[in-house]
Amino acid sequence: MLPGAGLIDLGRASETFRGLSVLDIVRRNEELLPEALFLSTGEASLPSGSLLREDEVRLLAPLPRPVSVRDGYAFRQHVETARRNRSLPMIPEFDEFPVFYFTNALAVIGPGELRVGRRRLEKLDFELECFVVIGKRVTNPTLEEADAAILGYGVMNDLSARTLQMEEMKLNLGPAKGKDFATAIGPWLVTKDELASRISPSPRGNVLHARMTAHVNGVQVSDGNVAQMSWTFAQIVQRAADGVTLEPGEVIGSGTVGTGCFLELNGSGITKDQWLRPGDVVSLAIDGLGTLANTIVEDPAR
Repeated sequence: MLPGAGLIDLGRASETFRGLSVLDIVRRNEELLPEALFLSTGEASLPSGSLLREDEVRLLAPLPRPVSVRDGYAFRQHVETARRNRSLPMIPEFDEFPVFYFTNALAVIGPGELRVGRRRLEKLDFELECFVVIGKRVTNPTLEEADAAILGYGVMNDLSARTLQMEEMKLNLGPAKGKDFATAIGPWLVTKDELASRISPSPRGNVLHARMTAHVNGVQVSDGNVAQMSWTFAQIVQRAADGVTLEPGEVIGSGTVGTGCFLELNGSGITKDQWLRPGDVVSLAIDGLGTLANTIVEDPAR
């Protein structure tokens, strides 16, 4: 992106990027990002046709085919409130180690239409999250090495079909079908250098200070901050890479911020049995990372 001017088609702007996918660039980020950064400074002479207006393109997910997608469970407020609303005690193990599950890496979408089948429209919910992309291969890392493995950050909407989710989780496995139909990420993957003023070090790893909000049809329903994570991304990456190797192009979500879904809001009486319906526009924003907006569309074929 060239600030104030539009979007750069890297494949047209430089032979270096021609024929490369985003995943290729992520895998070779140490080699390729300096040139991409130079092209975006405005100092480079861009070939004709390589600079595009945003209204000329349809944005896909910033990493359309990630190697994998894990999702964490890092915000205590969300976990405590969601359990309290179901008359369940807080899980003591929450404070012992960060957990995550795998979701469907082939169902990643970007901004725009979110096409959903009727079964998944039964209590369809958003989840306001932040995500990171791994940029370096890492195994059994220290917290410092885990932070160094993070390439950048973005906004995630972990779409959830609550009726399906609650049915299957009675079997103490999952979430699976309640989550595997769509995960929205975008509109950008913002590299760490662009966020230096928002990132502070801590004994638990780096902390990103960025407000998180959600609006449905223009009405704000959620408000939080990435810095409220009880487990940092470094700690989640360290756990995920315990005994295994993380590869460039893997996506890891934070889990839902407090107030960041209708399941929590409805249970707390903040909203009244509100769920996403066809025609609704859900817009998730994180300061410095942009706004991810999706319109719910019923798709009979699904």
